[in-house]
Amino acid sequence: MSAYQPPEENTLGVVVGNARRAMSSTARRLARASATHRASLGTRFLGLGAAVLVGLRSLYGLVVFTGSWSAYPNPWLALAAWVVLIAVLVAAFVMARVIGDRLPDWMFGLFLTGLAVAFALDMAAVWTMGDIGRYATAGLAAGMGLLIVVTIRGTAEVLIAIGALGLALALIIGLTTPLTATTGASQITALALAVIPVVIGVVIVGAFRRMVQVEIDRVLVQSNVTAPRFAVGMLASEELARLDLAAEELLDSIAKGQTPLPLEPKTASVAASLATELRLHLIEGRRETWLYHAVSESELLGKAVTLVDKSSLAGLLDPAQRDGLLSTAWLIINDIAKPNAARSMTIQIGPVVPGAPAPDHKIAIPITITTQGLARNRVDPAVWDALGRVGRYSDSTQDSSLRVDIDCIVDNPADK
Repeated sequence: MSAYQPPEENTLGVVVGNARRAMSSTARRLARASATHRASLGTRFLGLGAAVLVGLRSLYGLVVFTGSWSAYPNPWLALAAWVVLIAVLVAAFVMARVIGDRLPDWMFGLFLTGLAVAFALDMAAVWTMGDIGRYATAGLAAGMGLLIVVTIRGTAEVLIAIGALGLALALIIGLTTPLTATTGASQITALALAVIPVVIGVVIVGAFRRMVQVEIDRVLVQSNVTAPRFAVGMLASEELARLDLAAEELLDSIAKGQTPLPLEPKTASVAASLATELRLHLIEGRRETWLYHAVSESELLGKAVTLVDKSSLAGLLDPAQRDGLLSTAWLIINDIAKPNAARSMTIQIGPVVPGAPAPDHKIAIPITITTQGLARNRVDPAVWDALGRVGRYSDSTQDSSLRVDIDCIVDNPADK
């Protein structure tokens, strides 16, 4: 965790943890839930579009198969391949609509088995025809059929399946079809039509998931913009609810006479622990600002932003200034065009310089933003608009990266 950490030991000499550590179990449960419910981010609509494409591809394959019926040495074998393929695709589509989020392993296994059977039957039907790319129909459509499950199964699983099918198709072409100037183009086209659509579908679904997750993360973090100067973070709500329930149950037990007074040593120890934990949460709530929570609670910013705010001055910023500062961090760190770019930044707020020029009843808070891995000419133009909402700024280059110094004018807390 790169965000600025408040002192880990309170005035009672008790070591305390921050909200992110206290809620680690909740974060793990949420991570498992998001891994299970893959279609909950709106990818079901992508799955529906993929199913339409598979249907159109199958219809095209059926037309080609029907037109070439007389050319097949055993057309009934190819027809059996189409019957199996259509049954598998229809069953997979229906189950995907019914189950919704994730296709169970055993169903996915049956789906792959059905595709493999259809592929094998079609390859057996065209094996002796000497031109797999021209006459294979159901086998090629079986590869594209994996698009139906691209949103309800893991990326690696789909890629392994289509890779195996593509390799098998390439081997069969090499064994049965003489590669000449006449037949070569149709073999490459057939292989591409069987494999590339699924690969493109995996890339699109993966990018869509990343985009939606990033936007959800930002929406949740954005709520800190209107938070009080000091507050308990969003991640601590479950911990506080747990403590509140435990304290309520203990007091209710005492009120009903179920727990006699004076308390037994074990019960007294539990009550003391509850009181200490509640007190520590109150103390932490008086030290952690909105910006600390925005950074620590964000999956994206928490990994790349280092916050230095020893005097908790970020809490003095008004909502417009907070939004500008948070937007600056998001625009610098989150680059959709380069999702794996190694960018990081440090936000240092304060200390306040005595005698710094400022209007009456105002104080000037110096904010310094230093980046790593971001040249000035690569800055999104929207960053400058966001910085303008924070205050008057000047930019420079430090170690080949951007550095921004901001004079942020805020209300003097002594006048409130």
